[in-house]
Amino acid sequence: MKKLQYRFIPIIALALMVFNISFGQRPLPDELLNNTIEGQINYLEERTRIYENYRAIREDMFQKINSNVMDSLTAYKGEIVVLNATIRALNSTRDSLNETLEDTKSSLKEVTRTKNEISLFGWQLNKVVYNSVMWMIIAVLLFLLAFGFILFKKNRITTRKTREEIKNLREEFEEYHQSSRLAREKMTIDHFKEIQKLKEK
Repeated sequence: MKKLQYRFIPIIALALMVFNISFGQRPLPDELLNNTIEGQINYLEERTRIYENYRAIREDMFQKINSNVMDSLTAYKGEIVVLNATIRALNSTRDSLNETLEDTKSSLKEVTRTKNEISLFGWQLNKVVYNSVMWMIIAVLLFLLAFGFILFKKNRITTRKTREEIKNLREEFEEYHQSSRLAREKMTIDHFKEIQKLKEK
């Protein structure tokens, strides 16, 4: 009986080897080839058994999942490197844009200050003050112009009246001079006549 048991051992071993070879050469299921890592792990959880807190997984399936996980990690590491480079580039661009924004704000303040100020005789005046001063000067000049015009008009009227009075005085003087000359001549003639009368007597 023992000899019979020992006889079956090589047959059982041979059968197990053949079974392992045929089992190991089975193709991998599509779930491990075309699925996500999470889907592959879910597939293994559904298709494998647990024995004394250990999960029995075929070596080729384990190696395939391990390879897929490593490939995914490598791809994610590459994506992380690219994303970090993109973040650095974006941070650099943001810093550059912030500097440009600060320069633009500074330039805008300077332009606004320059726009709102006017240089007058070396003084920097606010436009409101400058406009107020200019309007006051214009108002004073207009007042002086109106005052000068009124004075000119008044002087012209006075000059015209004075000329008319002088003309009237000259005419009166001419009349007086003429009348006094005639009176003197008449008096001279009368005097001469009186003398002649006296001589004749």
